[in-house]
Amino acid sequence: MTIKAVILVSGGLDSATTLAIAKSQGYACYALSFDYGQRHKVELQSARKITENIGVIEHKFIHLNLDSIGGSALTDANINVPTTGLFQDIPITYVPARNSVFLTLALGWAEVLSAYDLFIGVNAIDYSGYPDCRPEFIAAFEKMANLATKAGVEGNAFKVHTPLINLSKAEIIQQGLNLGVDYGMTISCYQPNLAGDACGMCDACRLRKEGFNALQVTDPIKYI
Repeated sequence: MTIKAVILVSGGLDSATTLAIAKSQGYACYALSFDYGQRHKVELQSARKITENIGVIEHKFIHLNLDSIGGSALTDANINVPTTGLFQDIPITYVPARNSVFLTLALGWAEVLSAYDLFIGVNAIDYSGYPDCRPEFIAAFEKMANLATKAGVEGNAFKVHTPLINLSKAEIIQQGLNLGVDYGMTISCYQPNLAGDACGMCDACRLRKEGFNALQVTDPIKYI
């Protein structure tokens, strides 16, 4: 019997690679994406293209209103996305509790599906310093998942897979290329225009460009 897995797919480079990895490992993939009030909502179009290209059993979109609480440049139009380079501290693009909320909803769907494997494309090397991308957070969430669910209590242990967590951006891209990921379908930018063209200046764009440059590979997306 094929093992089911729920994979979080944002439309970005990391989640596309994560989905490709899960598929290559033989999982029956169920993709989950969120319209959470993000200013870069165009990424959801990329998420759909990616899942159609790689192939999933089902792709579910869930609407949230994280913009109603704000607190992030990604969910509050009155806060500018930083474009002056990477920061040492947690940047204003951090979305409060985002990965906690996303993984919790993925956990709920996984329990309904009897899917005990969750995949998320968090990275703790080439990233913006978000606390909910760290191994400590993933370990804590996995422990909670097995305490808080009927499936976990009955002995069906959930596992949160983070195949990118210790990879550089260049290593992530190389893995994706090896698996045939079409990065031209992805969007990493925090503030793309309506056509999906990337700004080239935000943290996500800078990290992406550095990864492609390190491999001496041309990034297939369009920059403004």
